[in-house]
Amino acid sequence: QMQLVESGGGLVQPGGSLRLSCAASVSISRIALMGWYRQAPGKQRDLVATITRSNNTHYGDSVKGRFTISRDNAKNTMYLQMNNLKPEDTAVYHCNALLVLKQYWGQGTQVTVSS
Repeated sequence: QMQLVESGGGLVQPGGSLRLSCAASVSISRIALMGWYRQAPGKQRDLVATITRSNNTHYGDSVKGRFTISRDNAKNTMYLQMNNLKPEDTAVYHCNALLVLKQYWGQGTQVTVSS
């Protein structure tokens, strides 16, 4: 079993920045694929970004050029740097990890972009 705990969400004005963290209870060097997903009220959960064990990254079209995903194996933590935030980025952001063919999710952290 593995636990994922997100942090770093909050209220920010349009154009602002936030950095989300996802701390894992196991060594993330074992995790082949990690990612961030988000879900706005009344909408489906959408992919934000993913990162492989070899640090290959993939981004959803709506966040390309604004968000950066990274992982620090020494801290067992994955990050999402979010710049130039827009109101449409408002959502609950969830951390995801694929370990031994099983998916794990964190409880989510709320990001609200509003003036």
